[in-house]
Amino acid sequence: MAAVSFAHSYRTAHVAISHDMNRALTQALAEQQSRIITPDTIRSFNSHLQLAELRGHATISVDNREQTFNCRAHCDALTVLRLSDQRASVSLTVMAMLWGVGCWCYTRRRQNAAAGLVSYGTLSYDPATNRFLSARQQPIHLTPMQHQLLSMFISQPRHELTKQEICDALWPKKPDATDTLYTLIRRLKPIVEEHSNLHIESDRGRSYTLTS
Repeated sequence: MAAVSFAHSYRTAHVAISHDMNRALTQALAEQQSRIITPDTIRSFNSHLQLAELRGHATISVDNREQTFNCRAHCDALTVLRLSDQRASVSLTVMAMLWGVGCWCYTRRRQNAAAGLVSYGTLSYDPATNRFLSARQQPIHLTPMQHQLLSMFISQPRHELTKQEICDALWPKKPDATDTLYTLIRRLKPIVEEHSNLHIESDRGRSYTLTS
């Protein structure tokens, strides 16, 4: 449908442009009453163009073979495309792309569910191997602490953890694990972003959310 809309818009614009150029050329030649194309002819031709976008882009060619005089106006395909209304075709293309992405996500979720995987965005967790998988279903290499924190994010319904919850779970005997937590989050962020469409957001250091 997008291709049909594109072709129709292009053809409609081409017809309108050709009509405007031919009319302007006829008027310009009638005014000068001569078979010689001069700069005045070009200026007159441009002044008679109703489509202002054509001025400076349309050209005139002369064919005097076999002692005949044939004068025509031309316009490059890029100008025709620029003047055509492609909003419908662009909208259809965007819709098709969104539909394709939606189908891919739905199919992937069904495949993951069938394989017993837990998924969030393009990140997956395989309980059978206790490993996280990337968007390409490749294992993600994590340190034990990174793996534990990511598991906590995945297991939460809202994928949100407070600073205190993380510290109590990972460093229960440490009085103040703030610096250790910040280091862990800083190192985990690029790994998550590299292998999935997810990222870790911070709420002023009070809580962290794994979000898409």
